[in-house]
Amino acid sequence: MKTSYLLLLFSLVPITSILACPACTLQQPRLLRGITHGVGPDTRWDYLIVGVAVAIVLGSLYFSIKWLIRPGEKSETHIKKFILTLD
Repeated sequence: MKTSYLLLLFSLVPITSILACPACTLQQPRLLRGITHGVGPDTRWDYLIVGVAVAIVLGSLYFSIKWLIRPGEKSETHIKKFILTLD
């Protein structure tokens, strides 16, 4: 059911509206040319900020999945054990 909603959403958005227009393509640096709208990054600091943000997101995603799969709570006094055995 969720897949059909995603397919409907992607079918309503034409691919030409996602990619950059010719005017924006000329203003973009070589790395981002044709991908995004607007003038793009002004300085190298912009690349650094985006790189740090991507590293934080990927790190938090890694640890979220890791601790979701194997939480690692082995103590018998852990709050999880108390709640699960509560009658």
